[in-house]
Amino acid sequence: MDVSLTFSFFLIFTGAAIFASLALATRQPLIIAYIALGACIGPYGLSLVNDTQLLAEIGHIGIIFLLFLLGLDMQPQALWTTLRKSTVVALASSVVFLAMGFGVARLFSFSNADALVIGAAMMFSSTIIGIKLLPTTVLHHKRTGELMVGLLLLQDLLAIIVLMALFSAAADTGNMGRDLAVSLMGLPLLGGAALMVVRFVLLPLIARFDRFHEYIFLLALGWCLGMAEAARALGLSEEIGAFIAGITIATSPISQYIAVNLKPLRDFFLILFFFSVGARFDLALLQLVWMPAIVLAVLVLAVKPITYRWLFKGVSEQRSLAWDLGFRLGQASEFSLLIAYVAAGAALISAEASLLIQATTIITLLASSYIVVLNYPSPIAISDRLRRD
Repeated sequence: MDVSLTFSFFLIFTGAAIFASLALATRQPLIIAYIALGACIGPYGLSLVNDTQLLAEIGHIGIIFLLFLLGLDMQPQALWTTLRKSTVVALASSVVFLAMGFGVARLFSFSNADALVIGAAMMFSSTIIGIKLLPTTVLHHKRTGELMVGLLLLQDLLAIIVLMALFSAAADTGNMGRDLAVSLMGLPLLGGAALMVVRFVLLPLIARFDRFHEYIFLLALGWCLGMAEAARALGLSEEIGAFIAGITIATSPISQYIAVNLKPLRDFFLILFFFSVGARFDLALLQLVWMPAIVLAVLVLAVKPITYRWLFKGVSEQRSLAWDLGFRLGQASEFSLLIAYVAAGAALISAEASLLIQATTIITLLASSYIVVLNYPSPIAISDRLRRD
């Protein structure tokens, strides 16, 4: 059924409100609601919304804003305090999780290319689950929050490197190494130019017109999207440009004001992105990957907490804190969905491999949410004893 874009938006956002209500009532992350809605009313469900390509392109703007805001939150001083310990944990755990995903994929006869991307997608933990289920006072004032934020930021950097490799491979699979090298050379060039523009153009403009809030909002949008286009012109991705745009302005006092004001706009586009992920979830193919998805999901839920506990204990953290962090980070990530989306869209992996990553991620997000909510302090804990804000 062909419907107008306006009617599609009506179905998506009305349905998202209904599904989000159910998700909140059952203590689930909202991205699960958006993905489930896409599966229900998308082309593989009730077929009420069929133009998922257009929605995916619109939703891609949400990913650009997501990385821009991530850059805004990446304060160099705060990151440096936990960088040493978090780096050891991030790199060592990534190797373990990459090997785990690769091994399971090869066990179920996926190709080496599929297995490598599947393994890469398993390296990361969910920023949304980790941050949203951590009490605010713990997030900002306790050792748990410092270590979690430091580790998640380092994982986000690794995810960006993986995405850069995928974009380079998508551009020309026969020259992936050369393209990646050129992209990496363009990265410091873009960063240096961005710093100069921020210092000599943006900050003076902000200082002069900071009382005009609408102007700051427009300036932030223009800077984010302008850097995204500049990155694309240099052979990088729009996401990388947006991330650099955020980092270069992060030390400015206005950065948190920009972050707060852009979050609703980011959420609008991210709803469309996660809806399009669910809409592309071919339920007919699920029978082909349900077994490896369950095996991989169980391994992620078991191996990640144990690995994080062992690594954090190895860098002199208390045992109770190490277990707490391990279970809070014991799932796949929204970046896993993004990696599956990018790799499948560029025909770098099979449809079955993409579906395996998506199914595993969704299962682990669901299960991990329940584990944390039922056992550790969180803002949405069912028990009054564990409910913390």
